[in-house]
Amino acid sequence: MNVLADSGSPAHFRLTTIGEICDEFGGEVQTGPFGSQLHASDYSDDGIPVVMPQDMVDGRISCVDIARVDESHARRLGQHRLRVGDIVFSRRGDVSRFAVVTESEEGWLCSTGSIRIRPNCPEIDLGYLRHFLKRDEVGRWLHYHAKGVTMPNLNTSIIRAIPFSFPSLDEQRRIAAILDKADALRRKRRRAIELLDHLTHSIFLEMFGDLIANASNKKNSCSLGEVAEIVSGITKGRKLNGESVREVPYMAVSNVQDKHLDLAVVKTIDATEAEIERYLLRKDDLLLTEGGDPDKLGRGTLWADELEESIHQNHIFRVRITSSEVRPLYLIWLVGSAYGKAYFLRSAKQTTGIASINKTQLSEFPVLVPPLSKQIDFENRVAVLKKTSDAVARSSQSTESLFASIQDRAFRGEL
Repeated sequence: MNVLADSGSPAHFRLTTIGEICDEFGGEVQTGPFGSQLHASDYSDDGIPVVMPQDMVDGRISCVDIARVDESHARRLGQHRLRVGDIVFSRRGDVSRFAVVTESEEGWLCSTGSIRIRPNCPEIDLGYLRHFLKRDEVGRWLHYHAKGVTMPNLNTSIIRAIPFSFPSLDEQRRIAAILDKADALRRKRRRAIELLDHLTHSIFLEMFGDLIANASNKKNSCSLGEVAEIVSGITKGRKLNGESVREVPYMAVSNVQDKHLDLAVVKTIDATEAEIERYLLRKDDLLLTEGGDPDKLGRGTLWADELEESIHQNHIFRVRITSSEVRPLYLIWLVGSAYGKAYFLRSAKQTTGIASINKTQLSEFPVLVPPLSKQIDFENRVAVLKKTSDAVARSSQSTESLFASIQDRAFRGEL
């Protein structure tokens, strides 16, 4: 994994590293009461936006639900103000996340969960650099070199060492322009899928919003532990004492996303038959992450037998419904709703930049129980919507493949 930029790069591309084209690094070390963990009193509706790792989407900064702090905090952190052209990397977790700062984000702040770099090389086009860093090869390189066992972590030395290759400035601009057009088509397809997801969210609120608004009505609720079996998963590095084992796939935090699974990388683990039986996933099991960054609290999805056999690691809770009064689809949307996230944020144990829940806290989650017929109606309406979503997703996959092909040719000098 030490070879990245020179792999397949044409002869007229210059080889260097990110550290050689940047003159300033910052954002990794910050002191004081500021960071990914903000107190309620720090927030301000019209304050200065703070870029967190979860705000970095596809090389850009997403303004959806972005945190803001009041001006007094911002003044004390002036050295962490972002400038146009800065590149902000996620420091931990999904370390392939990054974003290039545009004019609209000038003066924003970066959190302790981020590392900021500031390119200062007139020979580099920022558009070209952004497309270079978006490559899957770069993401894999960062995850390979990241430190930490349970959660990958980056530091400035790793960022500096990212191999980088580039042609002449004019050629960079030409490549960036072509990739911008292809990327725009790809993002339109993704946006269509997002809108369909938002429509599902709207259906959920339309059908169950009144129940959530009147959540104080205890007769409509019970604890999650009363209607489901909750199990933490298998632990890596445990002692096996010579027991017979076999290799089996397992779901990690990186696989469990919000309402879907990311199966691009599925790891395996040696487990005994007793462990496999205990942790084996079944259709309609809920998979919930125990935490990490605050945005991961309560994040989860339903298992739909995507793999013939799979278990889950100990940073994932498996929730298996045992009551006939609660349906899996309704429950996963309730857990992931604003109602659910508010509960987890109130209940979670939080340290600097890290928030987590335990089995007891999850078991005490108050499940609001609407009539079963209404839950089934929700399932039916979502199923109809899913047919359209699947068709759009297939189209999106074709667009993604086309973009990947163009991207590969661009950095091989074949465009």
